[in-house]
Amino acid sequence: MSRKIRYGMIGGGRGAFIGGVHRIAASIDQQIELVCGAFSSNPEKSKASGADFFLPAERCYGTFEEMIKTEAALPADKRMDFVSIVTPNHMHFPAAKAALEAGFHVLSDKPATFNLAQAKELAQIVKASGKLYGVTYNYTGYPLIRQARQMIEQGKLGEIRKVVVEYPQGWLATMLENTGQKQASWRVDPAICGAAGCMGDIGTHAINLAEYVTGLHIKELAADLTHFLGSQGRKLEDDGNVLLRFTNGAKGVLHSSQISVGCENNLTLRVYGELGGIEWNQLDPNTLIVTWLDQPKQVYRTSMGYLGTAAAAATRTPAGHPEGYLEGFANIYRNFVNHIRAVEAGTPANPLDMDYPTIEEGIAGMAFIEAVVASSANNAAWTPLDFTPTTRAKYGDASLNSDRGGLS
Repeated sequence: MSRKIRYGMIGGGRGAFIGGVHRIAASIDQQIELVCGAFSSNPEKSKASGADFFLPAERCYGTFEEMIKTEAALPADKRMDFVSIVTPNHMHFPAAKAALEAGFHVLSDKPATFNLAQAKELAQIVKASGKLYGVTYNYTGYPLIRQARQMIEQGKLGEIRKVVVEYPQGWLATMLENTGQKQASWRVDPAICGAAGCMGDIGTHAINLAEYVTGLHIKELAADLTHFLGSQGRKLEDDGNVLLRFTNGAKGVLHSSQISVGCENNLTLRVYGELGGIEWNQLDPNTLIVTWLDQPKQVYRTSMGYLGTAAAAATRTPAGHPEGYLEGFANIYRNFVNHIRAVEAGTPANPLDMDYPTIEEGIAGMAFIEAVVASSANNAAWTPLDFTPTTRAKYGDASLNSDRGGLS
């Protein structure tokens, strides 16, 4: 396809945060073009938002249903190629379902759906559609995260024994939702956000990162969730601590919080194997600390020649130029549209371009949410995830990138 890939956006209009992030990320490589959108559940606001982006009035739709129906009827050289979904959680499933069934590829913000049942149903819809589906767990797009993953795939750390992942924030340490702050309001509303608050919003990011880097899957967990501001009316948890057991016998700990005063976006991952360990922090994303059983500690930096192919493919700038949040999203968008190009051309995709989260990761995130909520309600009892290696293999076949391999 010797042209830009065209996309339409659902959600992300005036007053939204994540929509702007997606639009910036999609534009970084100049390979993707926003051509239409249904940017709000309010038709007037949707059309006004489209005007903000200088889109033609006839491509600014009042509802996502109208957008999908109208775009599907356009000539092939005009219509959008895929849909980007950046709505609050409760609208992810209906928007993705409508787009896939109309013949469009879908890239959705996380979590994939409102609940686990919807995620499993969506997997079947993806499979039946023959279209690509991705979910933007953006931290998997950082260069040194891909370096860490490749090192573990190559066996450099030996058998993984311990995984520690932390994601503390402090922005909900007060009842911010009572001030009219939009981002806080829907994230603490179970009718919009789903069964979990902090764990659904950022805990899923932490677990996705841990599984992505290690290649391991959580077998069962024991969770203690807390509503620290519950007495003031907050309905969903704002803090949680979880013990993890992985399928290979490794053990793990997750701490996720949105009431940790003074913390910004302190996502940290530590992985320890028989031969070495790695440590990475989102506040310093260009640095990966590698420790060894019988060697001095090493400091890996982004854009250096000693890094592997996975990190190199995710890097855009020379050493010393920070690459982070926006570029992580951009790497997922770039891989997704490169995969679209290959699919539409009927050619094999580059394995590096198939490195983005799919419906399998979407289901895993929802299974995690369901398990932590159930465990905490049962006094932190050990609770298995309703997504075993057997069912993972089943849902892995749901997407056209089910054959993506390792990067070693």
